Amino acid sequence: MSIKVSAPGKLLLLGDHAVVYGYPCLVTAVDKRLYVEAELIDAQEDEIITPQVKESRFVLESIAYFKEKYQIEKSVRIKTKGDFSHHVGLGSSSAVTVATFKALSLLFQKEITLKELFEMSYHVNIIIQGVGSGFDIAAATFGGTLEYVVGGKVIDALHISDLPLVVGYSGTKADTPFYIRKVAEAFKSKKQEMEDIFKSMQVLVERAKKGLLSHNLATVGICMNENQKLLTKLGVSTPKLESMIKAAIDVGAYGAKLSGAGGGDCMIALVDNKKRNKVEHAIEQVGGEIIHVNVNTVGVTIET
Repeated sequence: MSIKVSAPGKLLLLGDHAVVYGYPCLVTAVDKRLYVEAELIDAQEDEIITPQVKESRFVLESIAYFKEKYQIEKSVRIKTKGDFSHHVGLGSSSAVTVATFKALSLLFQKEITLKELFEMSYHVNIIIQGVGSGFDIAAATFGGTLEYVVGGKVIDALHISDLPLVVGYSGTKADTPFYIRKVAEAFKSKKQEMEDIFKSMQVLVERAKKGLLSHNLATVGICMNENQKLLTKLGVSTPKLESMIKAAIDVGAYGAKLSGAGGGDCMIALVDNKKRNKVEHAIEQVGGEIIHVNVNTVGVTIET
């Protein structure tokens, strides 16, 4: 018998980097998913079949942690496949971790809550990467659109009907741990300035949250633009991301910003759906690649 599970990728909407320091962020789950199939095997060792080497570390660590926690000695075969590459920065490592733990819990009939699933996945993420706030794990676990505070101190679902985003990939894979360390070094040397930036982001997160709940997309867009200015101040934006963001705003996007750690990966633009094609074309004209996703999608799910 095999168990099949999937978990979604994510996009960080607002609060990038500040979330590492205990400030809130807004994150949404996307319908690009990571799939895990788990089954028992009669073998001495576990068998891992992953198309991407990076993912295998997270799968192996998840298996080891789960077996130790529940004192399991049987071997398993884990296969993964994804709707998206780890290069684009949609959170494949977090999604595969959450999906692996969920699949193992079903395979070995261990009842775990979503909060426990989040906590185990967050633990593995910290073991491997050493840094991280866990917002991507929260999105993979709970799905939807969330207000989130580091370590899962706050995980609040925002019940919104529509979030019309255009996503543009910059063509460069971001080195997330590098940029988290870069901001950490700046935080040590100019703490007050950095605190002021993060507090400004917190205000924007709260304003954008109200805008999302009242479907005031213009307000959310303004908050995104202001958040981007703060990220540029932090030194995590790039000329390529800036040109894609400017292109989107110039043709009528409500707002646009990089999404995540910066240094590459994706930018997002909030749009009126009537202007979607125009915004997508503008981003492509400056060398961006459009990634077609739906947002606010379901979290970890059993596949039939």
